[in-house]
Amino acid sequence: MIDKIAPSVAQALAGVKDGATVMIGGFGTAGIPNELIDGLIDTGVRDLTVVNNNAGNGDQGLAALLKAGRVRKVICSFPRQTDSHVFDALFRSGQLELELVPQGNLAERIRAAGAGIGAFFCPTGYGTELARGRETREIGGRHYVLEYPIHGDLALIKAEAGDRWGNLIYRKAARNFGPVMAMAAIRTVATVHRLAELGELDPEHIVTPGIFVSKLVLIDRVATQAGGFKKAA
Repeated sequence: MIDKIAPSVAQALAGVKDGATVMIGGFGTAGIPNELIDGLIDTGVRDLTVVNNNAGNGDQGLAALLKAGRVRKVICSFPRQTDSHVFDALFRSGQLELELVPQGNLAERIRAAGAGIGAFFCPTGYGTELARGRETREIGGRHYVLEYPIHGDLALIKAEAGDRWGNLIYRKAARNFGPVMAMAAIRTVATVHRLAELGELDPEHIVTPGIFVSKLVLIDRVATQAGGFKKAA
């Protein structure tokens, strides 16, 4: 019987190794799997490469992972904002490496990994510092930059609901990078606020099929909104 429900975040994340490339869903503060990030910190793993749209807000979530000194490199499209003081301090002091990727390119590089695409040409970034030292080509009178897929060892994503087979649906903007990251990673762990019975989720509404999900953890929505989290009964 297929049952991908893990009883705890710790058990869902067991086996993560130092040096892993970890994809973390979210766009700003929408769809950030904070409970999984906290659990990743608790594992003690370090020297991570983190792939995310941004580089953390305030002192929680991804910023807490950076502050704990567990990350060697960040691959993102929007590293700096008014409350990105943790990233700013680490980057300016040379403790953190940054690979800056235009947002559309970031999404497509992740999608390409999941789709089995070896590389692709994209016009974004041509003629800028982002294309320095990169292979370029003129196609149909337009200049392009060669981009490579981004593969992950682990993807941490936040979904709205799922079933024990790992099928997932999302809530509005919290969907963002989660679906493509689930396809691009060797292993995917997701949190859900509701567990559905098999067959309850409309197949037309399922965004991430269970084949791309390794484990899921039930997180109480009320506890999360109150600033903490716990496994729902």
